[in-house]
Amino acid sequence: MATFLSRLGRFSFLRRRLVALLWVVLLVGTGVLAGRAPAAPPNDFSMPGTEAQQAYDLLEKNFPQLNADGASARVVFRAEDGKVTDPETRGAIGETVRALGANPQVERVTDPFTTRSVSQDGTTAYAQVSYEVSSAELAEESRAALRETVEQAASRELTVEAGGNAVDARAAGHSSEALGLAVAAVVLVLTFGSLLAAGLPLLTAVLGVGIGALTIRVLAEPLGLGSTTTSLAVMIGLAVGIDYALFVVSRYRAELARGRGREDAAAHAVGTAGSAVVFAGLTVVIALAGLAVVGIPLLTQMGLAAAGTVVIAVLIAVTLIPALLGLCGRRIGPARPRRKTARRQSMGVRWARFVVRRPVAVLLAGAALLGVVALPAASLEMGLPGDDSKPASTTQRRAYDMIAEGFGPGHNGPLTVVVEADDDTGAEPAARRVARQIDGREDVAAVGQPRLSASGGTAVLTVVPAASPSSTETADLVHALRDPAFAADTGTRVLVTGTTAMNADVSQQLSDALIPYLGLVVGLAFFLLIAVFRSLLVPLKAALGFLGSVLAGLGAVVAVFQWGWLGSVLGVTEPGPIVSIMPVFMVGVVFGLAMDYEVFLVTRMREAYVHGQSPKDSVISGFEHSGRVVAAAAVIMISVFAAFLGSEEQILKTIGFGLAAAVLFDAFVVRMTLVPAVLALLGRSAWSLPRWLDRLVPDLDVEGERLERGPRGVTAEENGADPVGAPAGHLPGN
Repeated sequence: MATFLSRLGRFSFLRRRLVALLWVVLLVGTGVLAGRAPAAPPNDFSMPGTEAQQAYDLLEKNFPQLNADGASARVVFRAEDGKVTDPETRGAIGETVRALGANPQVERVTDPFTTRSVSQDGTTAYAQVSYEVSSAELAEESRAALRETVEQAASRELTVEAGGNAVDARAAGHSSEALGLAVAAVVLVLTFGSLLAAGLPLLTAVLGVGIGALTIRVLAEPLGLGSTTTSLAVMIGLAVGIDYALFVVSRYRAELARGRGREDAAAHAVGTAGSAVVFAGLTVVIALAGLAVVGIPLLTQMGLAAAGTVVIAVLIAVTLIPALLGLCGRRIGPARPRRKTARRQSMGVRWARFVVRRPVAVLLAGAALLGVVALPAASLEMGLPGDDSKPASTTQRRAYDMIAEGFGPGHNGPLTVVVEADDDTGAEPAARRVARQIDGREDVAAVGQPRLSASGGTAVLTVVPAASPSSTETADLVHALRDPAFAADTGTRVLVTGTTAMNADVSQQLSDALIPYLGLVVGLAFFLLIAVFRSLLVPLKAALGFLGSVLAGLGAVVAVFQWGWLGSVLGVTEPGPIVSIMPVFMVGVVFGLAMDYEVFLVTRMREAYVHGQSPKDSVISGFEHSGRVVAAAAVIMISVFAAFLGSEEQILKTIGFGLAAAVLFDAFVVRMTLVPAVLALLGRSAWSLPRWLDRLVPDLDVEGERLERGPRGVTAEENGADPVGAPAGHLPGN
């Protein structure tokens, strides 16, 4: 592998203008195709195989007029003085209802006085707005018209708020990418001490993300990729793109400092650091593509799109980076041991020496820290965020609170129950039996009148829980209504759907998929790392360390977002269940980045060991050459993820904080503390492989041992070159 990549790096360096031109042509070509491509289809939020999805499909078939998956909004009115039934207030509400119905995408608007959607005390009422299209297809003009109508209807005497998925604006991007690039620029300048050297990783990362995003746009219509598929691809593409280029450029400058010529330095950098990039990229691709096992189409699309962007980042690192290094020539010089730089490097070396001298104490302290931080993860409760999790300053949250105060918390998340008759008597008597059964439950606040399909074989009714949508009581109610014993008692087939039931199904499916997904990505990466490190213990240590990082990250998320610790500092207004996608998402993203740091750091240790250093000295050597670069990469990633804490969306806050915390623990506690401690304790056994397995595992030569030898295995010295492979008397040149 190292030999092949070294030749590829040398070719790219020598044919630098051709290689750079090919990448520019690729960017321009995908841009032209993307400009002509049709718009991406709406996101597929379906959940194949779940009962809620089955009920949705049944409603679309038998009740097409209900438009079950259409966007909706609930406009809530509250009289500040008097009641909503007062003539003047009632007239104002009527005008608002008519204005809401004037939008061309609105299918119907209910009159609160006709549907009896008025609270018992007469102070609160609500109108239901149903749209012809789904939330993903709803035009921004329709959302704006809804918000404008609500704002105009409000007065000193009448408070008007709106909730529902029709109110939510489409994600217009987030400043985290820009902020992350700004932080990355600062860290890269401090790492390299050169604006030009620091600019290469930023330039190539943006180029790779651009090509990836444009390619997704081109393939969106033929492959059915949703409109938000690029979000994960952009975030991960920037992360790994900067990291991979950072390691290749850093190794190139280190080889120049050792006395290699520029062509040889580029070839050697791609052969060694490029090998680490390739296998680190493979682990990320495995983790992202593995999201398909969850069974949620949107997650599968996002994972595969992000995996494609990672592949582009790897190709750029091993082809375009050496080409750009050749174009820059002497403007990118060797890493010089400046006074400040030497002090920073010596800090890493001193830390590594401290760890290898006291490995047991350091190992116990690091493991104890991870264990303590991970403890709250045992209390993890998962759910999907609703209007109740939004900030109190939003109209959705205020509408939610007004409904809960005026009608009861369950009115914010009614259940839709679909009844199919088992006999020829029709669905109406069966639906009435089901309604009576449900109405007698203590956890039910109200049951609506059944509505029959045109054929009379199916009925639908609305059930209002007594508790809030995100409560465990409501989840228990959903499970109780789905219990086969309940259907047997009523003599019918009963299906439960609606937003609340769908959220419960999503949470359950994500929870059930977590262990298989974890086993898949860790198992595949374990076998890959056996080939990379030619060891059993090093991959096992890497996998266990990753589990510690994820559990610690989840523990920090639970403590902050579920328990409310430091909530006022981080802007957590409403502690509650953790968004269901978070654990699976964290496993995929953190695993990929954790294996990046593992491969980059430990390959330098193995390289030193293969070239003759003792196990403990190889650990110190790995820190001397890669510790500062790994730390810089981690700081960049932490900054990118932490920037999401500035979002008003609770889900973005949770994801940003969780990923930042997990990367922090993985980079600085696991990779830079526990890894050297474990390797110091294992000694030479860390790099051993059973003979029978050694014969089966291909020798990938990631550490570049063959690069130090001639074509017949002759060492560099015997070939008339200096020990680092530069021809005798050859001076670094362009």
